[in-house]
Amino acid sequence: MKFEKSCGAVIYIANANKYEFLIISDRTDGHWGFPKGHVEKNETEKETALREVYEETGLHVDLHNDFRVRIEYLTKKDMMKEVIFFSAEIIYHEVNIQLSEIRDYKWASIEEAEQLLSYESSKDVLKEVYNFILNRQIQD
Repeated sequence: MKFEKSCGAVIYIANANKYEFLIISDRTDGHWGFPKGHVEKNETEKETALREVYEETGLHVDLHNDFRVRIEYLTKKDMMKEVIFFSAEIIYHEVNIQLSEIRDYKWASIEEAEQLLSYESSKDVLKEVYNFILNRQIQD
C-alpha cells in the first residue's frame, strides 16, 4: 500500500469574540475542507502547512506552536493518507484562491462550517481547533 503525507491549517479570524473559519471547496470533487497539501522534499510539517496555505489561499498565517492534530484515512486510490493540521490566525486578510485547485472559499461560523465540511474527520478537527481557541482565550 502506498503512503502519502500532507499538512495544512485550520485558519480563523476573531471578531469581538466570534470566530470565523476559512473553508475551501476543492476544484476536483467539490468537497469542503481546509487548505492542505503534500510535503515536499526536506520540508518540515510547518513549512509545508505555511506553503500550502499561501499557495491555495494567498494568506500569510501565524501557526500556533501548541496545536497539532493528525488524521489518517484510506483514499479511493487505496492509498493511506496522513494529514497534519495546525491552528492558524491570519496575518494578512485578503484571500486569493488558487483557481487551478480551489473552486470557492467561505469564511464561516463554527456552526456553518460544521454543516458545510464534507468529512467527519474535518468536522472533528474543526471542533478541536475551536476548543483550543476557547481555552487559549480563557488563559489570556
